[in-house]
Amino acid sequence: MADATAVEVTSATSPAQPADALTMLSTAADPVRWAVLRRLAGGQACVCELQETIPVAGNLLSYHLKVLREAGLVTASRRGRWIDYRLAPGAHTLLTSALPTTPEGRTP
Repeated sequence: MADATAVEVTSATSPAQPADALTMLSTAADPVRWAVLRRLAGGQACVCELQETIPVAGNLLSYHLKVLREAGLVTASRRGRWIDYRLAPGAHTLLTSALPTTPEGRTP
């Protein structure tokens, strides 16, 4: 049996940040969610408009939109029967702040 070596992961800012950063990046890294973010970067859209460019089942698209809303990357507003989605204010900052930085705060 091989000996196991414990590896400690540390962060320059706080112990909770790496997990939060990984969650944020993995949320955006899903191909369907990335396609939604790219589409919404061009402006708001309702689900029917998103389905024109993102060929997934409606229930699956709704799930991915929910994940993006919960992560704070997308907002939704009701317009009659329709729900319009857009990138959340600060979505770009949320994603870039999840990227690793040097101790001086610059990206490597």
